[in-house]
Amino acid sequence: MKELVEVMARALVDRPEDVSVNEIDGEKTTVYELRVAAGDLGKVIGKQGKTARAMRTILSASGTKLGKRCVLEILE
Repeated sequence: MKELVEVMARALVDRPEDVSVNEIDGEKTTVYELRVAAGDLGKVIGKQGKTARAMRTILSASGTKLGKRCVLEILE
């Protein structure tokens, strides 16, 4: 799952080397913290948050198959 978030984010940004994902694992919920370069933050969020919402939907759908709740947080 962590790799999925990294691949999606790296495809969107200008500086893919600055993409990092931190995974915080809980019992039923896993939180993925995504960090990108300051200039790429808008590309990951998208217009009116549509890109971020799409990434969260994909992550949530794949997490459902594993029986876990997955949350994506985009950090500055």
